Amino acid sequence: MPPATKPRRVLLVCMGNICRSPTAEAVLRAKATLASLMVEFDSAGTENYHIGEPPDQRSIEHARRRGYELGLLRARQICAEDFAAFDLILAADTINLAALRLLCPSSRHDRLHLLLGDQALPDPYYGGSDGFEKVLDMVEKRADYLISQWVRGN
Repeated sequence: MPPATKPRRVLLVCMGNICRSPTAEAVLRAKATLASLMVEFDSAGTENYHIGEPPDQRSIEHARRRGYELGLLRARQICAEDFAAFDLILAADTINLAALRLLCPSSRHDRLHLLLGDQALPDPYYGGSDGFEKVLDMVEKRADYLISQWVRGN
């Protein structure tokens, strides 16, 4: 479970950094801004499949319909410096959390958590529109919870 105290810098991580993590980055950034929280957000992938590419067009379109802008984001792969630069790193699922644990110095494992707390955020990449909507629903709900915790934790 992520700490209730407000982090300074949060990194969202999925496999390719084109669907789930950029969606979570944009949603959390928007909701933190609305709550007047000064938190920096970024996203990355555990794999290097899409470095430099924009998010999946379907992610962009579904997010835009809800008022979130993903189009300017670009995929990148997590790097060693991220484990020192971010005080909270949220993985989309247990596969990516395991990959992060292998890369992260053990002294910083306390920074690694699942984005949804106790469940995986499903990957919509190989599915239809409903998968992207489900991801947005789940991320918005979790972002509301996290932001409320951080506001109270200050």
